[in-house]
Amino acid sequence: MSTTETARNRAAFARFHDATNTGSVEAVTAMIDEVVAPDVVFHAPVPIDTTGAQALARVWQVLLRGFPDLSVTAEDVLADGDKVVCRNTVTGTYRGEFRGLPATGKSVSYSEIFIFRFAGGRIAEIWGVVDVLTQLRQLGALPA
Repeated sequence: MSTTETARNRAAFARFHDATNTGSVEAVTAMIDEVVAPDVVFHAPVPIDTTGAQALARVWQVLLRGFPDLSVTAEDVLADGDKVVCRNTVTGTYRGEFRGLPATGKSVSYSEIFIFRFAGGRIAEIWGVVDVLTQLRQLGALPA
């Protein structure tokens, strides 16, 4: 894969990442339509079963309903060939229902790592590891 394609993939990832920090379901959905393949395969612990780009949009609807001030800070971004890897710190305030739990107003801060595989300039596959244990402890769903 050429350095031009690697740069294009990194730029597409950056646009997607920027959209996730708008707090707008519409902005995230529009960016998913632009940079995510319709049949994207998603491997991560998410609050719904996911298949395809529209399911990924649903994941973001659920996240932003629960955490309207969600912020995803990219601590490290590495791009090589058809893959972009991002290590994030996620913060937000729990103001809406999430994973069947009522809102508490508590703040959360947890880590996650995602690998995005691109094909034809679009995200074709996503792997994610999210520190759900820390997230659920901070929400009060598990003992600290």
